[in-house]
Order: sequence, then C-alpha cells, then structure tokens
Amino acid sequence: MKRALITGITGQDGSYLAEFLLGKPEYEVHGLVRRSSSLNRQRIDHLFGPEPSIRERFHLHYADLADASSLAGVMERLRPDEVYNLGAQSHVRVSFDQPLYTADVVGLGTLRLLEAVRHLALSKPVRFYQASSSEMYGSAAPPQGPNTPFHPRSPYACAKLYGHWQTVNYREAYNLFACSGILFNHESPRRGESFVTRKITLGATRIKEGLQQKLVMGNLDAKRDWGFAGDYVRAMWLMLQQEQPDDYVVATGETHSVREFLEWTFSQLDLDYHDFVEFDTRYTRPSEVDVLLGDASKARERLGWEAEVDFPGLVKMMVEHDLELARREKFAMGYSSP
Repeated sequence: MKRALITGITGQDGSYLAEFLLGKPEYEVHGLVRRSSSLNRQRIDHLFGPEPSIRERFHLHYADLADASSLAGVMERLRPDEVYNLGAQSHVRVSFDQPLYTADVVGLGTLRLLEAVRHLALSKPVRFYQASSSEMYGSAAPPQGPNTPFHPRSPYACAKLYGHWQTVNYREAYNLFACSGILFNHESPRRGESFVTRKITLGATRIKEGLQQKLVMGNLDAKRDWGFAGDYVRAMWLMLQQEQPDDYVVATGETHSVREFLEWTFSQLDLDYHDFVEFDTRYTRPSEVDVLLGDASKARERLGWEAEVDFPGLVKMMVEHDLELARREKFAMGYSSP
C-alpha cells in the first residue's frame, strides 16, 4: 500500500487530489489540518461517507506548516511514500495585507516540510511535490514556460518563488526526488468564495435568483489561463510517477480576461453583466499581473497530460453548481421550493 501525505487537504486542490488518489486502491491518503475552534472540512466530508474501502484509507492529522516540530513528528510517524505540499495562504490580494504571515507559511513552510522530508529520505525513498504558482512569472511576457524568467509581483508570488527554488535546491543538493508543478489558475465549484472566478459565479447566480443586486469587482482586464482543478491534480500525481524528478508548467494554453469570465457567466443566466457589475479600487492590487498564459508542452510530451475541461465547460460547471446553491438559499429564506 502506497502512503500519500497532503498538506492543504481541506482546500480545493487538496480535496480533488485526495479523491483522485483514493480512487486508486493501492493508496492510503493522509492529510494535515490545522487545529481550529471551527471545522473547515466541507470539501472532504464526503470522503468519510459510507464506502468503507475509501473511509478506511483516509486519515487526518493535526500539524501546521508554521510548526517544524509538528511536521517532523507526522513525517516520522507516518513515513509516507509521497508528500504533496498544497498548503498555503493562497489569496494574492490578501498577501499584500499579510505579507509576513504569507511569507512564513508559503515560503518558510515549504522549507520546514522539505527538511522533514529530507530526514525521512535518509532511511526510505520518498517523493515530494511542491505546488508552485504561475504568479511567480508576474510581469514576464507571455507565453510563460519552463525557461521563462520569473518576475513576481506580490508577496504571495515572492513566497512561492522562495519555496520553488528551495525545492530545486533540495533536489540538487540532497538528491531528493522533488518536483515543482508551476500551475496556472485552476478553478472549480470548490474554489474559495473570495477568489475572483467563484465570486463571479456566486454573485451572478444570486443576482439571477433575486438574492443580490450588484457585483462589485476590481480589474476586469487582467487575463488568466484558467483550467479545471480536477484536471490539474492528475498532473501532480504524474510528476511523482516519473523515473527522474523535474519541474513542469501545467496550463491550458488559452488566456481569457476577467471581463470574458463575467460575460460567459452572465450569458449562461441570460443576463448582461453590464447591468449589475460595479468597479471598486479596493479590489485592485498595488501591483498587477496583466497576462498569464502557460506553455504546458513539456507536461504534454513527458507526462502525457492534457486538460480535459475547456473554458466554456469550466464556467458552465461552476454556474450550475452555484445556481443550485442560490436556489437552496432562496428556498431556505422561504421564497419558493428548490
């Protein structure tokens, strides 16, 4: 039985990766969660369901990327075969308000985990995946690929770049099987509600159901390479199944503006976004990343990876999910039946 350890398992990517691995009968999945007075496990609750073949192979443990001793303790106790570092303070705009916390968890947190993995590797083979980010490219000209110079434009991006280079360094210095996946924006119905794509689909569907009047946005001209998170976790796993460790860009190769995302979302609901969207400078960044467009040719050629969900399919998936949420909310308020 292969044992996988996932940080950030309660997040969007962590939940999809846990599902993906548990779909393989040879995997036992362990996730790290931070101690909190309130539980935030709605994305993984279904994995504790009635299916014993899954439930018995899924386990959670308390640890924190800010606490090296907790990471070392879990690593020593579990002795995993694969470690996926998906934990982070991942909101770019928030990183400007909390730069020190972001740097500690995203940057130094990766180093703490790498140290724990390095010590484990002295006694058994272990493979490490680092969730790097397209935000590291920042203002670099598109398309951005494995050889594009980095130019981070936020505290989050700088912290991710630190973790990325530490992963490369540990691979070269200690012969650790360590890979970085430079993932471009990836979304889903499980995306956090404060992220722009989910903010749009939630707001638009609530407007459709009469629960909200306006949607307040920031920069509508920023362009991103948006894919489906469920596709991207498959690439993470593929990286750790190769004979040699390496770094890969994971992207769709298409870019769309926030404005286009609005247009596609509202058109799904037979609405015109111009009638409902307002601009507010509070939702802009001190330094903006204008265009992200990934070159994933290396991942296609070496991993055999392809994105299966296209942009229209992604928007449709998210709108349908959030429209159902809006209708349930409306029903709960006593307006009508769901």
